[in-house]
Amino acid sequence: MNYLSLFIPVLLTLASQVLATEEVLTINDCRIEPDSQCPNANLRNADLHSQDLRRMNLAGADLRGANLRHARLDLANLEGAQLQQANLTRASLQQSNLRLADLRGADLQFARLSGAKLHGAQLQAANLEMTWLSKADLKGAKLNDANLQEVKLSGANLENADLSGTRTHYGNFQGANMPGCIECPADWD
Repeated sequence: MNYLSLFIPVLLTLASQVLATEEVLTINDCRIEPDSQCPNANLRNADLHSQDLRRMNLAGADLRGANLRHARLDLANLEGAQLQQANLTRASLQQSNLRLADLRGADLQFARLSGAKLHGAQLQAANLEMTWLSKADLKGAKLNDANLQEVKLSGANLENADLSGTRTHYGNFQGANMPGCIECPADWD
C-alpha cells in the first residue's frame, strides 16, 4: 500500500504529458505550435485565435479569412502568405517576415508589428488603427485606402510606399524614412 502512494504522482505526471502531446492543434497536417514548418499550408478560415505561432514557417500559406485574433506570430515567416480579410486584431507579429504578403482588407487593429518586414506587402483597405509599426520596413508596400488612424510608424521605412487615400488622423510618423512615398504626411520631416 505504501508503494502505491509513490507511484500515483508518477502515473499522473506521465498521463498529463501524454495528454499534452495529443492536444496540439493540427489543421491539414500543419501542427499549430512554435517552430512548426507549414509552408504553403491551407489554413483558410481557420480559427487560430490566441494560438502560439512564434517562429512558424507559414511562407505562402493560405490564411484568407482566418481568425488570428490575439495570436502570437513573433518572428514568424509569412512571406507571400495570403491573409486577405484575416482577423489579426491585437495579434503580435513583431519582427515577422511579411514580405509580399497579401493583407488586403485584413483587420490589424491594435496589432504589434514592430520591426516587421513588409516589403511590397498588399495592405489595401486594411484596418491598421492603433497598430504598432515602429521600425517596420514597409518599402514599396501598398496601403491605399487603409485606416491608419493613430498608427505608430516611428522609425519605419516607408520608401516608395503608397498611402493614397489613407486616413492618418493622429498617426505618429516621427523619424520615418519617406523618400518616394506617395501621399505620406509632409509635416513629419
